[in-house]
Amino acid sequence: MAGKFLVSITVAKNDPDKATVAFVVANAAVASGQETVVFLNVEGAYLSSKGYADDIHEEGFAPLKDLMAQFTEAGGTIWVCSPCFKKRNLDEGNLIDGATIVGGAKVVEFLSQGAASISY
Repeated sequence: MAGKFLVSITVAKNDPDKATVAFVVANAAVASGQETVVFLNVEGAYLSSKGYADDIHEEGFAPLKDLMAQFTEAGGTIWVCSPCFKKRNLDEGNLIDGATIVGGAKVVEFLSQGAASISY
C-alpha cells in the first residue's frame, strides 16, 4: 500500500532554490508511489499563478515550471492555502492546472491519515 507524503512550500521567488528543491523532492515522492500533495502556503502561494514560475531556473536543476508540470502529470496533487492566496490578492482565474484552493482543515485531515511531511 502506498503511503502519503506532503511537501509544504512557503517560498517562491524569495527563495527559488528551496522552491525548486521542494518540487524535486515532491517528484521523487510521487515517482516512488506515494500519494503526494504539495501545499503552497505563505509566499509559496504565488507559485499557483500561471506564468509565475516560468523564469525560475536554479543552476543544476530543471526549470521549476517543468518540475511542477512533471509533478502533476505523474499524479501529484497541488493544494493552495486559501487565506494565503486571498491575502496576496491572487486571481482564481489564473490558477495553474491541477491546483486546488483549500483550507487548513484539508491539510490537517491528510496529515492525520498518517502522511509524512517536509517543509521548505
